[in-house]
Amino acid sequence: MATGSKDLNIENTNIKTASGVELDDHQRTLVGSVLDLFAGRPSLKKLQLWSDEGVFEDPITKAEGRKQYEPQWYGLQTAFSEIERLHHEVTNGGNPISMDLKTRYVIKGIHKEQTISSKINIFYDKATGKITKVEDKWDGKLPDSSFTNIFRQLNSVTVPTMVSVPKTDEDDAKRGNQ
Repeated sequence: MATGSKDLNIENTNIKTASGVELDDHQRTLVGSVLDLFAGRPSLKKLQLWSDEGVFEDPITKAEGRKQYEPQWYGLQTAFSEIERLHHEVTNGGNPISMDLKTRYVIKGIHKEQTISSKINIFYDKATGKITKVEDKWDGKLPDSSFTNIFRQLNSVTVPTMVSVPKTDEDDAKRGNQ
């Protein structure tokens, strides 16, 4: 749990919090690393903050375990030509850490722009300090129909077959990550 944001090359270190919300240093590191991931700036080092059994969940995927969630984060670099964070604010410093996030994405190839407003929940294990789950609720919601959940599961299995995750820090650096 002693790894700090400087050791991980976390770019998002200016964490905005709502009035009265306090974060300790480790929580700031977790939030900064998650902001980097949403900005399409993954790295193997940042993903070491996650439990191997961690879960990433949004309206289009439910990725369970390292083999499923890592490609989701690296896939942002593949899918989008631009990613711009328009706003963020941590609204709860507990467990989960809750944050409002607004991001503008431009889809590669077709240049379609999409802005997504999310409620992010970052769950972590207090004993290990590792992230156990990140929920990305677009417009504050996750789908709850079994039909939609089938497609979310399919996405979590197919993205890893199409998006490679670097094996070493050197490979990561060659991609411009770190």
